[in-house]
Amino acid sequence: MRISKKIEQSNKEGKLWWSFEYFPPRTAQGLQNLLDRIKRMTALGPEFIDITWNAGGRTSDLTAHMVKTCQGSVGVETCMHLTCTNMPKEKVDIALQEAKKAGCRNVLALRGDPPQGKDEWEAVEGGFVHGIDLVKHIHNEYGDYFDIAVAGFPQFQLLPPAERDLEMKYLKEKVDAGVNFIFTQMFYDVDVFIDWVNAVRAAGITIPIVPGIAPVQTWNGFLKATSLANTKIPQFFLDALEPYKNDDEKVREIGTKLVADMCRKILAAGLGIQGLHFYTMNLEKGTKMLLEELNLTPRVETIKPLPWRQSLTPNRRQENIRPIFWANRADSYLSRTENWDEFPNGRFGDSRSPAYGELDGYGIWLKQTKEEALKLWGEPKTFGDVASLFSRFCLGSLKALPWSNQAASSETSAIALQLAKMNELGFLTINSQPAVNGARSDDPQFGWGPSNGYVYQKAYLEFFVGPQLLELLLAHIEHDSNMTYYVINKQGDLRTNTHSDGPNAVTWGVFPGKEIVQPTVVEALSFMAWKDEAYELGVKWANIYEAGTPSRKLMMEIFESSCLVNVVHNDFKDSQAIFEPFFKAGAEYTAQHINGNGSAAPKALPN
Repeated sequence: MRISKKIEQSNKEGKLWWSFEYFPPRTAQGLQNLLDRIKRMTALGPEFIDITWNAGGRTSDLTAHMVKTCQGSVGVETCMHLTCTNMPKEKVDIALQEAKKAGCRNVLALRGDPPQGKDEWEAVEGGFVHGIDLVKHIHNEYGDYFDIAVAGFPQFQLLPPAERDLEMKYLKEKVDAGVNFIFTQMFYDVDVFIDWVNAVRAAGITIPIVPGIAPVQTWNGFLKATSLANTKIPQFFLDALEPYKNDDEKVREIGTKLVADMCRKILAAGLGIQGLHFYTMNLEKGTKMLLEELNLTPRVETIKPLPWRQSLTPNRRQENIRPIFWANRADSYLSRTENWDEFPNGRFGDSRSPAYGELDGYGIWLKQTKEEALKLWGEPKTFGDVASLFSRFCLGSLKALPWSNQAASSETSAIALQLAKMNELGFLTINSQPAVNGARSDDPQFGWGPSNGYVYQKAYLEFFVGPQLLELLLAHIEHDSNMTYYVINKQGDLRTNTHSDGPNAVTWGVFPGKEIVQPTVVEALSFMAWKDEAYELGVKWANIYEAGTPSRKLMMEIFESSCLVNVVHNDFKDSQAIFEPFFKAGAEYTAQHINGNGSAAPKALPN
């Protein structure tokens, strides 16, 4: 969605909103870490983010890559900076084409800073001289497809009158050329900002103004940023911060309160401003502290319009159903389905012709390095050691497993004890969801979707299990007509008790003025495609151990002999019913493996 439309919609609803800025890092590892951070920070509820174009245009390819990733994989509306620096017209057009292909609808058009190593700005041959030239070019080539933003500089209000008026004239000319909104440079003097906004309005500029807010991170960082931008610092800021300049935590604490007070004054000044744009400097803590100080809590609808983050690329914007199996590996699912030419009515399940892409297209890999994996999972010697790792993950004391790069979700806590017990009994769980019967859509644990709705879930479990324990489990499941399952082994042999070829909706929501939304399903074709990925992740885990070691042998044995199983309990009103067959089968298996002296047999692979 175009940012101007988001602002307009928020103004109509009378709601406050906020957004974040990031810049491309210099290293591949830095890029991955930043993308992980951006994903985490979507939980803070930004309406959109923007990605800068490095001074001198040196990271243009990285900017384009980040825009594509944030639109497609992270699923957050993204604004791309675009500068004239070192950018011939052909390169500008490539950047705009890539942005459009990624579904990006917003561009911040800038002249840019001087190229690296030069003090003065100069146009590149075949490029643009002024920001207004870039604005006109975008409009000429793309019409109204892109929202175009430009920069505004509150500090210009402190210039001598003739210079100040000239800068305002330039801004008005850019706006008249087809600008939709203005991002301001950072500032700390709220009176200067308010005076500037009033001057902008007096000049006949009516488009939205988005104030750029820079959290105070450290004393040295604060001084450096304000010096580079020639930003006026109120004396009371310096008086409050300087005594603690050697204490970063104290500086951040005091700075947060000072900047929060500034934000409150802006929002209360009657300027028609209801949004704040935070310059994160790629840091999480300062922005989070500022939002908390302002009591700006994200709306569930903003951070979870569906139980999973929607991709905002053009061919996936209407997608509203996905198989549950990739719940913890969304990037893999997006990669393996990126060549699908349609998602009819948003429902992947109605499109039987597209095939899932091969595994080597995305690549199956562990996020952890070998050293990190060994530190995280140790060197298990028995099946009990492995089961303990799975149990710890469910209980929240282990931060990752190969099938989930993040810690267990908040809803997992509702069934954490039951999951831990399942693992101890020999069912190695890799995915789950609890039954939910009509939780409000704004519920902090289970909620998603528009306001004033209700959400529902069928209980779901997915796990690896040895053949003997599996047969005991299926015997109990057959006694409950509400339970359906799919079982598949590594060779691809599938068995099930369901008589339907169609998908089984396991998550749905009921919202005012909408059809019932069913965003998550279980069905056979997707499960068969997921099987190879699930097993390969187990093999990747085994391969972190040296060949011939007990740990390598144990892990390979588990994933060679175990079956992958998913189970749905279709009575969503009974939250505990799904676990009963597992506990009964586990107890039977344990009883069958008691030593002659009455003590339990050593933990070994349930076969």
